[in-house]
Amino acid sequence: MAADEPLVLGIETSCDETGVGIVRGTTLLADAVASSVDAHARFGGVVPEIASRAHLEAMVPTIERALKEAGISARDLDGIAVTSGPGLAGALLVGVSAAKAYAYALNKPLYGVNHLASHICVDQLEHGPLPEPTMALLVSGGHSSLLLAPDITADVRPLGATIDDAAGEAFDKIARVLNLGFPGGPVIDRLAKEGDPKSIAFPRGLTGPRDAPYDFSFSGLKTSVARWIEAKRAAGEEVPVRDVAASFQEAVVDVLTRKAVRACKDEGVDHLMIGGGVAANSRLRALAQERCERAGIRLRVPRPGLCTDNGAMVAALGAEMVARNRRPSDLSLSADSSLPVTEPHVPGAEDHGHGHGHSHVRDHDHVHEISKDNLYS
Repeated sequence: MAADEPLVLGIETSCDETGVGIVRGTTLLADAVASSVDAHARFGGVVPEIASRAHLEAMVPTIERALKEAGISARDLDGIAVTSGPGLAGALLVGVSAAKAYAYALNKPLYGVNHLASHICVDQLEHGPLPEPTMALLVSGGHSSLLLAPDITADVRPLGATIDDAAGEAFDKIARVLNLGFPGGPVIDRLAKEGDPKSIAFPRGLTGPRDAPYDFSFSGLKTSVARWIEAKRAAGEEVPVRDVAASFQEAVVDVLTRKAVRACKDEGVDHLMIGGGVAANSRLRALAQERCERAGIRLRVPRPGLCTDNGAMVAALGAEMVARNRRPSDLSLSADSSLPVTEPHVPGAEDHGHGHGHSHVRDHDHVHEISKDNLYS
């Protein structure tokens, strides 16, 4: 870790995790997270308004915790990065507003970055600089995507994505049908280890010869599993929960890994990076490793704690933006719940401050005049 590498704080609030990370270059100094998942559990999914309120309450304490953990002052920072999209609009606004306030008060450059690109860039904190291009499989509650990134700060190309349910969303829905609670991913992963993945032949979506080679579909699988469970219950039979979990999980990870390895071969890329919350799934990791080794592909997967939403990934991408001299965002930066992955970050206008140089800048969303001395000392 060199002292001249960019020191960046990253803020992530796209869903129910308030994440604040601090990195210097590709070295992680702090990763503070405040989760509101327990507040959503009784609803069986994330409630946007609850998430937004939780971010408001957690923001300043989480930033202070990260600064203390990193052993730095906010004034030491070289930049502030924040997830500006995609995600829940209200949740994103909390993070973007906080980042703008800190950037303004500290007179530091602001970088609005893409949530999906951040999930790719976080691997630098564990395995060093990303190869160029990078092939990435991102799987989470809201996204299932195959992406080719020649330059993580400026050039990310979507090869395929889910056309309906994301993989993580399917895990949550099947867990709900099985009365396993929320979130569904960890409990299904745990139960699947005690079940037989070959006991039930659940369908593999979009794997026919005429189907889009890199797109995903888990809606049909979800419906098939739900109907199988309903039929068992209607017949008065006990549902073999562990076998259902194992067979369902195998169907998901089979499709994900098969398509990812195919994309690597087709594009001539000799490595694969897997990120997003579902990348913490033990069977996905094992099957990906097995298939990558067989195909001569190097697998890069961050540790589970860096796969779920966190501020470290945002800080990692922000540090890369600083290192490559990418143009900072304006203080008129706004949240964009549908920010496309083709835009790894939201640069400001050339004249830095008028906010007319980019389609995602909103003229109505300006930072209010505040006292720099009082906001943060």
